Amino acid sequence: MAPTAELIRYNETDGEPIGRPAGAAVEPAPMAGLDGDLSEEVLDAYSEAVVRVAERVGPSVVNIQVTHRSRRGPRYEAQGGGSGVVIAPDGYVMTNSHVVHRASALAVTLADGRELPAEPVGEDPETDIAVIRINAPGLVAARMGDSAKLKVGQLVIAIGNPFGFQATVTAGVVSAVGRTLQGMAGRAIEDMIQTDAALNPGNSGGPLVDSHGRVVGINTAIIQYAQGICFAIPINTAIWVAGQLITNGRVQRAYLGIKGESRPLHRRLVRAYGLEREAGVEALEVSPGGPAEAAGLRLGDVIVRLSGTPVATVTDLHRLLTRAAIGAAVPVHVLRGTELVELTVTLGEIPRE
Repeated sequence: MAPTAELIRYNETDGEPIGRPAGAAVEPAPMAGLDGDLSEEVLDAYSEAVVRVAERVGPSVVNIQVTHRSRRGPRYEAQGGGSGVVIAPDGYVMTNSHVVHRASALAVTLADGRELPAEPVGEDPETDIAVIRINAPGLVAARMGDSAKLKVGQLVIAIGNPFGFQATVTAGVVSAVGRTLQGMAGRAIEDMIQTDAALNPGNSGGPLVDSHGRVVGINTAIIQYAQGICFAIPINTAIWVAGQLITNGRVQRAYLGIKGESRPLHRRLVRAYGLEREAGVEALEVSPGGPAEAAGLRLGDVIVRLSGTPVATVTDLHRLLTRAAIGAAVPVHVLRGTELVELTVTLGEIPRE
């Protein structure tokens, strides 16, 4: 015959039963969050956080209408759109490059219903960030956060205009950080934020916000046919790019003047020269008149270090060159056959198209 269940008290420190009678069935220790009142408090706190953020950030989120001119005339002009966030009270708005790319006309609808023309300031397809500007009084700039402090599992809220529905709010968590996503221009965008906060067409360019109402990312992409896999550009990257666009109209990046690909290195060479990685970037093409050619870099050379930092992939090179000073003379170590050669390259600026 099965033993009769009796009420057992539990030690609050370790959850072990106190004074359990011999043979008595042990009820599971109560768990925080299963109590009805406590569950309601947690849900209320979650709801209040989302509501508070929506009220605080909503006035800074705008809807962007885009017109693309057709060669066949105004009748065939294409219409598009996305979202943006006001980053300065003097009218600067941050959005995605792919939202405003090659636009012939831009218009912005504010949260209070005002419709205004907008002018492009600059865009950077490499990171999918663009800045446009509007002229209006009473603009509310969003507060910027620090994407480097994001943690997996942290609550985030996305605000935007999916399918034209103004000021739509979705909530989720940071699913992962440090993701790499291929950008429009072919370069990898580093440190991307992955979230399950629902994004749809029209959310692009809108802010991803933490529970304190600080912008931590700019929503940019979803993976088709995958549920809950969405990405945002980290705000630390976006702020740096926006500063460059506002100051120069473009992002100035250093370049070597090569086309290359990652290739594995022979282990004997790795051991012989004390290399940190077992791969490097082989120069498949050296641009005539470019910085690499001027420094003596040859076709087939394998770059293993740039400015003393190990290089194993093209992404490594891009990462190091993105914020390197144009005009700086930097050491580049290459494997030329079985010989390790040090060159000094004076970095140039990527030629404008």
